[in-house]
Amino acid sequence: MEFRKKEKDAFVYGIHPVLEALQSGKTVDKVWLQEGVLQGQLKDLLPLLRAKNLIWKQVPTAKLNALVKGNHQGVVISVSSVDFADLDTVVANAFEAGEDPFILVLDGVTDVRNFGAIARTAACAGVHGILVPEKGSAPLSADAVRTSAGALMKIPVCRTQSLYGSIKMLKNSGLKIVGATEKTSEALFDADLSGPIAVVMGDEETGLSTNTWKLCDAHVKIPLSAQGVGSLNVSVAAGVITYEVVRQRTK
Repeated sequence: MEFRKKEKDAFVYGIHPVLEALQSGKTVDKVWLQEGVLQGQLKDLLPLLRAKNLIWKQVPTAKLNALVKGNHQGVVISVSSVDFADLDTVVANAFEAGEDPFILVLDGVTDVRNFGAIARTAACAGVHGILVPEKGSAPLSADAVRTSAGALMKIPVCRTQSLYGSIKMLKNSGLKIVGATEKTSEALFDADLSGPIAVVMGDEETGLSTNTWKLCDAHVKIPLSAQGVGSLNVSVAAGVITYEVVRQRTK
């Protein structure tokens, strides 16, 4: 099987090596197919990609050539450094253990180092799982694992094709959905964060997506000094909110 390391991510390329990786059950993060050539053996990969609920992106040949040096035959995949968990199972396991589920939802956090830092904090705080969308999320690369100090190998990470649908499932399971945003008047330390909860962190620049915002049962913001720079790094903000949940649970 042909692998190549680029920026500490593992890539598999070539039709047969990719087919072998897919059939072996490896966790695939992204799929790139050469645009304009979905025929022959390359086209034969599509049913397997669909069966595994993988979304592929058609890109110019130059993109594939930039990813790998070798005969990619029109297909490159990136293999995740960790496996994904089932969200239903993570929530059910928490309830069965007599604990209130605590899920951290990352809505558009694409920076690998932020992702790793958030995972490290989440694991230390006893968060039961992290939920991320399949599109628009940082890859679970070796760099993310290293930044998390290995936490990504321990805390369950759940990936979904529909963040909206998964958050709705969490609501139906009895979890309170709390969105972190500067566009609210309720201060974090005045909010009730007890009980089963899912905290949603958005992208640093755009914040929570519209659909995610509408699903939230409450919105909170971290009080900032007037002398501050205007906002916190998303990993720092996630740490502050996560430990406020912990504080309210243990006081």
